[in-house]
Amino acid sequence: MWSTSLAALRSLFVISDEQAMQRVQASDDERSFAELMSRWEGPIQRLCVRMTGDAHEGQDLAQETFVRVFVRRREYQPNGKFSTWLWRIALNLCYDELRRRRRHAESSLDELGNQTAARLEEFLAAEPAPDESAAEQESRRLVRGALLRLPETYRAVVVLRHYEGLKFREIAEVLGVPEGTAKSRMAEGLTQLGHLLRPMLEAPKDLKKQDQPKESLVI
Repeated sequence: MWSTSLAALRSLFVISDEQAMQRVQASDDERSFAELMSRWEGPIQRLCVRMTGDAHEGQDLAQETFVRVFVRRREYQPNGKFSTWLWRIALNLCYDELRRRRRHAESSLDELGNQTAARLEEFLAAEPAPDESAAEQESRRLVRGALLRLPETYRAVVVLRHYEGLKFREIAEVLGVPEGTAKSRMAEGLTQLGHLLRPMLEAPKDLKKQDQPKESLVI
């Protein structure tokens, strides 16, 4: 009873993302900016890592995202959701990084260089549940590897929807497209993931046991 009342009392003093950003915008409020970073640094870093396939680059891009937020604080529109604006900045930085890689031929979505591949191992091995079986970890590793081979437009929707739990309406706002387009990109992304994963998940027929159950794949 007392703990519930205390939690309710504390909630009265918690400002929204939009209120915090307005304080940053109006008076360069450092405490409000620090609060926004503490709330969003984790999700933004996860997005950047999954978009680029590089754990270290993902950290750098997440930091750059918040630098951009502060630098461009005057551009924030108070009538819009802060999270939509934030996701968009982070995604644009990811797109810029992927374009930079292609221009300099450092890597591609199909053929990763040795340095990127080494970092990719760290990314693919991240976030295993303590009680997760080896088979489940391998399935997740395969899914993450296939995710990196999706075109960026589909990959962004899959990451935002399946990993970050955004609604299609929210994804559409982030990407600046109609909600129907976000849904169709999701459907196409999952179709392409299925094509990419099928040969990796199907063992040679002569090595399969007839009574061996098929594993379900959770993205």
